[in-house]
Amino acid sequence: MRHIDNEVYRQLELTDGQLTSHTDADALPFESTAELPGLKEGIIGQSRAVEALAFGLNMEATGYNIFVSGPVGTGRTTYTMRVVEERALAQNCPDDWCYVYNFQSPDEPLAVHLPAGQGLKFRLAVENLVREVEQGLVQQFDSDEYGEETSQLLKAFNDKAEALWSAAGAKAQSYGMALQRTSTGVATVPLDEAGHPMRAEVLRSLDAQTLAELSSRQEQVQEVLDEMLRQMKTLQKEARREQQVLDEKTASFAISHLFEDVKSEFSNSKLEQYLSMMEQDIIQNQSYFHVDGDGDGAQPRVPGYNPLLELKRRYQVNVLVSHQPTSGSPVVLESNPTYFNLFGKVEYRGTQAGLTSDYTMVKPGALHLANGGYLVVQAQDLLSHPASWYGLKRALMRKEIRIDNPAEETVWISSSALRPEPIALNVKVILIGTPDIYRLLYEHDEAFHKFFKVKVEFDSQMPKTPETALHYANFIASYTKNNGLQPFSAGAVARVIDYSCKQTESQEKLSTRFNPVIEVIEEATYHARQQGQSLVLAKHVDVAIMEKRKRSDLIKEKVLELLLDGTIKVETRGERVGQINGLAVLNTGDFMFGQPHRITARTYIGRRGVINVERETAMSGSIHNKGLLILSGYLAGEFAQKEPLAISATLVFEQTYSMIDGDSASSTELYALLSALANVPIQQGIAVTGSVDQFGDVQPIGGVNEKIEGFFYVCQAQGLTGHQGVMIPYQNVPNLFLPEEVIAAVNRGEFHIWPVKTVKQGIEVLTGIEAGSAPYEEGTVYGAIERRLRQYTRGYGEEAK
Repeated sequence: MRHIDNEVYRQLELTDGQLTSHTDADALPFESTAELPGLKEGIIGQSRAVEALAFGLNMEATGYNIFVSGPVGTGRTTYTMRVVEERALAQNCPDDWCYVYNFQSPDEPLAVHLPAGQGLKFRLAVENLVREVEQGLVQQFDSDEYGEETSQLLKAFNDKAEALWSAAGAKAQSYGMALQRTSTGVATVPLDEAGHPMRAEVLRSLDAQTLAELSSRQEQVQEVLDEMLRQMKTLQKEARREQQVLDEKTASFAISHLFEDVKSEFSNSKLEQYLSMMEQDIIQNQSYFHVDGDGDGAQPRVPGYNPLLELKRRYQVNVLVSHQPTSGSPVVLESNPTYFNLFGKVEYRGTQAGLTSDYTMVKPGALHLANGGYLVVQAQDLLSHPASWYGLKRALMRKEIRIDNPAEETVWISSSALRPEPIALNVKVILIGTPDIYRLLYEHDEAFHKFFKVKVEFDSQMPKTPETALHYANFIASYTKNNGLQPFSAGAVARVIDYSCKQTESQEKLSTRFNPVIEVIEEATYHARQQGQSLVLAKHVDVAIMEKRKRSDLIKEKVLELLLDGTIKVETRGERVGQINGLAVLNTGDFMFGQPHRITARTYIGRRGVINVERETAMSGSIHNKGLLILSGYLAGEFAQKEPLAISATLVFEQTYSMIDGDSASSTELYALLSALANVPIQQGIAVTGSVDQFGDVQPIGGVNEKIEGFFYVCQAQGLTGHQGVMIPYQNVPNLFLPEEVIAAVNRGEFHIWPVKTVKQGIEVLTGIEAGSAPYEEGTVYGAIERRLRQYTRGYGEEAK
């Protein structure tokens, strides 16, 4: 075989300067963050989002509501709230909104609006008005003038009634009868010849003919009496009407000027109409205010029921939304956007008759409070309440807030007969969510783009430059000052910047997800305080990062135990044909660890092609299956240009008992297959990661740092030999952020990292033998493969014969 000089390996290996990113503390223009002014612009690395948010807030056209999209921890909510609140302070304060009684349709309360701050004043004015009305009515109806006019009406009625009675009595006398008042009404009494009421014994002594005549005369008198009683009832009705007219004129005289004062104070056509209807209602029900609270006593008394209090309830003003005139436009962050929290509701009170409600128990929702300003809602919280999402779209479409009960669509019993008048809606809605939620709504909700035309997209990364590094330092300065923490030294800031780079897995990027960075800042400060230091140093940041990792790396210890005791078989020494160490990432949420897996390949004569055992047993995902098909395509393109392949092969992830997905092992599987076909052993101290395309080019993968660390710890536990290492795609070199102990082992020559571009380059690293180029020569890996495949083809042809 044509072996490769070891110098080729050494030239390919990465050096310590390529294995991580180190920010030079000396290049930072300060000694500690105490010298820095802090962050002025409020957010860094989000120029696109800043411009988009400014556009969305300034755009007044219909449908230009805002969706703020970005990963959690990028400061999207904090920045959005700060910008919106600053803008809202400079805007005009919207109107107050009130609900009042609808005298024409009591089940449909009226919505009225007043200038900011006037809602509470109007309610107080109406409360004072009702008190003054009650006092004025009592005083006016107790006056001598009212008593005299009432007496005159009564006297006129009595005179007319007496005249009717006298006329009926005279008519009865003409028939020889007299009218006599009794406790049960009016009776007719026969008169004798002297004109006196006939005694009972005389009546009994009369003959039948006389009694018949007497009965006939009584019937005639009864007709006269009936006519008199009919006229008397008419007279009573006229008297009551005249008394009612007098009472209403008296009430109007007593209270009209009071209403005029309120109307002049609150100049609003709808309020003037409401106050006029209220005045007429009080005039019509004036008796409740001045006759013992029960009117004329005609109403039955019910325990606990006070007609006057029930009457006064309809004169209350329900101030739904009230603003301070100088407060600017409202900004409402609704953290629990249930339907009732967004759109308001009608509450109930318990009475002896059960649960009752009225317009005074209508409560506002977040849309009412934000009307005229801004409503901010987390998209995930909103979508967890489907009725709220549909209701919000309906409100934006109709430009009104309607208080409904969504449960009425599914039950046939209505919980409330109230239908408050809708309120005009003018609000800018800001949804905050992840890119996945935005894409979900955009693709599956046709109305989403109609109502949310502005996308504000926060990035999770920004370029690493001297300017952005200084921005980061100012962020640390602002955070430590605002939270009473110790300042950071330049070295500590450099360590935080390096940690931020590691979050992006790019040596050329900084993370704009500040939550993990803030955790390091807080924990580094803790360690500095524990040591009595007034300045946070680089060592404190290192300890914070190490301790943070240590709290979550139990899975690492468990996996290493299984590898060392032989439960999981992984060889890091020697060489084997058709066997290679692949690398996978175990993710527990807050910690990722690279675990080596033994991948084996066996080849034999046949036409079944490459068989993936995981695929056949339904233990692999679609991406992994795709990688295997690409592998088959590479083999066919490389070795089947003149004759078809006659090969059967099996590939297995040994000792895996869970689902496998991803294509990062496709190059690893290909190396094992090439080794088996060429019968060339692979160095077991070298682990491999990387995907491959049909042309044999190695492609980048994720989790490269965790994979390298995982294999390093296994080799370290089993003993470093100086020949171990990891082979990675060359595109992943800028993603390297390896721990100091790995870098130290590389410097000592105990561990190696090889970036490769092609499968041929990779097989040479693994075997130490030239891969060869077409036409493949003797002594090369690909030459040996070509010969083996010809043997398989001839063997398959002879078997077929």
